[in-house]
Amino acid sequence: MSKFLPKLIASTALVAALAAPAMAEKFGLGRAALPEEVAAWNRDIGPQGQGLPVGSGSVEDGEMIFSDNCAVCHGEFAEGVDNWPKLAGGDGTLADKDPLKTVGSYWPYLSTVFDYVRRSMPFGAAQTLSDDDVYAITAYILYSNYLVEDDFVLTNENFMDVEMPNADGFIVDDRPETELPIFTEANACYENCKDTVEITKRAAVLDVTPEEDDADEAPAEAAAAETVPAEAAPVEEAMTEEAPTEEAAAPAVAALDAELVSAGEKVFKKCKACHQVGEGAKNKVGPVLNGVFGAPVAHVDDFKYSKDMQAAHEAGTVWDEAHLVEFLTKPKSVYKKTKMSFAGLKKEKDIQAVIEYLKSVSQ
Repeated sequence: MSKFLPKLIASTALVAALAAPAMAEKFGLGRAALPEEVAAWNRDIGPQGQGLPVGSGSVEDGEMIFSDNCAVCHGEFAEGVDNWPKLAGGDGTLADKDPLKTVGSYWPYLSTVFDYVRRSMPFGAAQTLSDDDVYAITAYILYSNYLVEDDFVLTNENFMDVEMPNADGFIVDDRPETELPIFTEANACYENCKDTVEITKRAAVLDVTPEEDDADEAPAEAAAAETVPAEAAPVEEAMTEEAPTEEAAAPAVAALDAELVSAGEKVFKKCKACHQVGEGAKNKVGPVLNGVFGAPVAHVDDFKYSKDMQAAHEAGTVWDEAHLVEFLTKPKSVYKKTKMSFAGLKKEKDIQAVIEYLKSVSQ
C-alpha cells in the first residue's frame, strides 16, 4: 500500500484544489449552496440569542423528554451518573477547592445549553430532537437548578429573559499581556530555579489522597457527644426501654397507604440510578435503602458516608418522616457535603409517596 500513498495524496490535493471556490467557477464545478442547505449546517446559537429557532417547551414536558433521552447519563435530576457530567447543583461552590461546575453554578449563557443539546445530544443520536424538545429539555435543566418554577415554558421570545447566576463571573483573558512575558526567553528560568522542591498541596480528587482524621476535631466531637444534659439521660433511657415496641409497631403494614406506596415506587425509579432496595440490594453510588425509615442517619455499615452524615449518626439523628421530608426537598440544605447531588423532589405529593414507599421496604 505504501507505494500508492504519494499518488493518493497528490490526487486528493488535486481534487481539493479543483473544488475550492476560486477554481469552481473556472472549471464549471459545483454550485452555490441553497438556503436550506446552509440552514442545515448553520446551527449555532449566539450568546444574545442569535439564530434561535421559533419554538417552545415546558418544564413538565422537559422532565419526560429528559428522562427518556438524557437521564441514563445525567441522572433523572440532572445530578450526573457515575462520571457523566452533572448539570445541576454546585450553587456557591466556585470559590471552593473542588468547585462543582454545572449549568446553574458556572455556565454564563443559556444559549450554550440550547446550542449544545441541539447540536450534539443525545449521545449517539445527535440532532434527532425537535426544536421544541430542546426548548423543553433546556427548561427542565433550568428547573433542576432552581432557576425557574415548575410551570415555566421556555420560548424563543422569553429566552433572553432568563438570568444565569454566573453571567458576570467571567473576565477578559489578559494572559498574553500579563503572563506570557514572564515565560519569555529573557525572563524564564530553565535550570536550578529553586534550591529545594517540596510538596505544598494535596490532590483534591476524591479517593486519590487518603483521608486523615482531624486530631483536633475528634476529641471535640467525642466531647460533644458526651455532653448531653445529665437530666435528659433518664428520660432517653426510659424511652429506649418502653417506647421501641410501640414505635416499631407504628409503621405496620396495615398503616401503609397501598396506593401511595405504589405511587412512591414509580417516583423511586428516579432514585434507582444510585440506590437499591429489596432482596439482594447492594450499595451503588448511594447506600442500600432497605430499613431506612426510622433508622439512624448513615446506618449502613459498609458504605462511606460524608462527614456531616457521620456526625449526624453520632448525634443520634434518625430518618423519621420530618427529617426525610426536609432531606428529600433539598438534600444539600440539610447535609452540605452529601454525595447525593440531585436538587431534590419538587412536588410535595412525590415526597410523601417516596416516604411511604421507603416505609414499605423498612418493615
